[in-house]
Amino acid sequence: MSATVRLDAVSKVYGKGRGAVAALREVSVSIPRGSFTAVMGPSGSGKSTFLHCAAGLDTPTSGTVRLGETDLSAMNETKLTRLRRQRVGFVFQAFNLLPALTALENISLPLRLAGVRADKGWLGEVVRRVGLEGRTHHRPAQLSGGQQQRVALARALATRPEVIFGDEPTGALDTMTARDVLTLLRETVDDMGQTVVMVTHDPVAASYADTVLFLADGRIVDTMHAPAADRIAERMTRLGAWK
Repeated sequence: MSATVRLDAVSKVYGKGRGAVAALREVSVSIPRGSFTAVMGPSGSGKSTFLHCAAGLDTPTSGTVRLGETDLSAMNETKLTRLRRQRVGFVFQAFNLLPALTALENISLPLRLAGVRADKGWLGEVVRRVGLEGRTHHRPAQLSGGQQQRVALARALATRPEVIFGDEPTGALDTMTARDVLTLLRETVDDMGQTVVMVTHDPVAASYADTVLFLADGRIVDTMHAPAADRIAERMTRLGAWK
């Protein structure tokens, strides 16, 4: 199976000299196309840095990151910005919606920024899949937290990206709403062939993934396939995440 995202010996060091901190240490991993990968680890393990480097939001100190056949390390910021708009989707804990725009305007914003004409049929399909029919003319303040995150997910899907990165996408939601959003993420993989990479601290959220990568001290220390929430929690305990 071809890789959507590949990291080869990626390290990220912040600071210089004696004050330098290594957030990632020679991480190598291949994320298969059409898969759902969760990234877990104790606080300070490098989860966010992993996501930022994999998504082209941050530049590794050494090593290479590839999106498909594209080497991100060879790109300047202008090219990276264009790549993120056209080929990558993002879903964050804080939704990051623009309050003055309607749900539909928020969803189609990446297309407008990229100067691409919206495919109304595709946008309609995305709105239907995330269950926002009848809510597209509402502004974020008129929507529940779960509905706002559905808007964010629809926005991530609008450009038909090669990969969607989620940074604690259910962190601000109650249990039932989080389950709905995770089911939607799972369905984008199973029904639409989407690739999803999600950072989370929640073993239940991670159990929706095909594979869990466990980070500790900037390294991938374990991988779990077909994960179950209780097994994930037990493995996290042995990483020293919860004491």
